[in-house]
Amino acid sequence: MYLERYDKRWRKKPFFLLICLLLILLCSLIWYTLKHKRWDASMAFLCDMQVGRKNFTNTNQVDLLRDVFLQRMQYEQPQTMKPPRMDVLMITPWFAPIVWNGTYNIDILNAQFHQRNAHIGLTVFAVKKYTMFVQTFIDSAEQFFMVGHKVTYYVFTDRVSDIPALTLRDGRKLVTLEVPSYQRWQDVSMRRMEMIRDQSRQKFIHEVDYLVCVDVDMKFTDDVGVEILSDVFGTLHPGFYGTARQHFTYERRPESTAYIPSDEGDFYYAGGYFGGTVEEVYKLTSYCHDAIIKDKENHLEARWQDESYLNKYFVYHKPTKILSPEYLWDNNYGVPGVLKRRRFVAVPKNHNAVRN
Repeated sequence: MYLERYDKRWRKKPFFLLICLLLILLCSLIWYTLKHKRWDASMAFLCDMQVGRKNFTNTNQVDLLRDVFLQRMQYEQPQTMKPPRMDVLMITPWFAPIVWNGTYNIDILNAQFHQRNAHIGLTVFAVKKYTMFVQTFIDSAEQFFMVGHKVTYYVFTDRVSDIPALTLRDGRKLVTLEVPSYQRWQDVSMRRMEMIRDQSRQKFIHEVDYLVCVDVDMKFTDDVGVEILSDVFGTLHPGFYGTARQHFTYERRPESTAYIPSDEGDFYYAGGYFGGTVEEVYKLTSYCHDAIIKDKENHLEARWQDESYLNKYFVYHKPTKILSPEYLWDNNYGVPGVLKRRRFVAVPKNHNAVRN
C-alpha cells in the first residue's frame, strides 16, 4: 500500500515541477520588467478643460514643444531674383551664410531668439596688463552687443581685483574667472582654448546657450546681435578676406598638427572672434587644445598660436555661419567700399608695451 501511494506521488511530481518552473519564470519576467522600466521624462499633467479633471498622460517630449508664432510685422518682401548684395559672397559652397550688412532682418531674428529665450555668454581674457581694456570693452558691449537679450560676461583674469564694478543692463551680469598668469603672451593666447574648454564642460553648459569668444582689446562700435549666432561660427580675418589661399598665413610645416597644405583651405579665420553653441565650442576648443599639447610635446609651436589651430579645425569642420570683416576690423586697414559698417574694432595700442 505504501509503495502504491508513493508511486502515485512520483507520477504527479513532474507536473508540480513544471508548475513551479512556470511560476519562477513568470516572477523573473515581472522583476525584469519592473527593474528596467524608466519613467518617461516627458510625463505630464494634461488638463481636460471640458470635463474639468486632470489626467496622467505618458506623452512624448515632442508633444510638449511650444508652437513657434511670430507677431505681425511689416517689412520689405525678399525678392527671389534680386539678392540684397551683389558685391560680396553671401553663402559658402556648403550653404553656410556669410553675414554682411543688408543680408538679414534683425527684427525677424530677434523675435525668433526671444521665443527661444536664448542666453548668450561673452568670453574675454584680461590677463596681466590687458585688464586696462575691460571697462571700455564692457561699456561698448552694453551699448551695442545683443541688446534686449540675456547676456553673461565671462572675464578670465589673473587680477580679479583690477576688474571694475560696472553697472549693467537688466538681464546681464559679469562673472570673473580667476586663471593663472603665464610669462609669454603666446602661452596666454594658446591656453585660452584649454580654459574655455574646461569652463564649457563645468560651467557654461549649465548657464548659457551660446558662447561668443572675442579679444578684450577691442570695442563695439555698431550693433552686433543674434544674426551672428549659429551652431559654430568663425570670422573672416580683416587682413585676408580677399586673399588667395596660397597667401594665407596658415601653418605650413607638415610636422605640426596645425599644418594645412597650400591647396587646401576656404578662408582665413581670425582667432579673436569665434563661437557657437556651448557643445560646439567645447568640441572646437578641445580639438585645438589637444593639438597644441601634441605640438608642445614635439617642441613645436604653430605660427600664429591658437589662431593656426582654429584655422585647421575649420578646414575639416566647416562652420555653419561666417561673419564678415564688419564684425572684426582694424582701422589701420582703412575703410574699403564693401565695408558698410564697422561693428567691432581694435583699440589703438602699443602691442609690445601691453604684452610685456
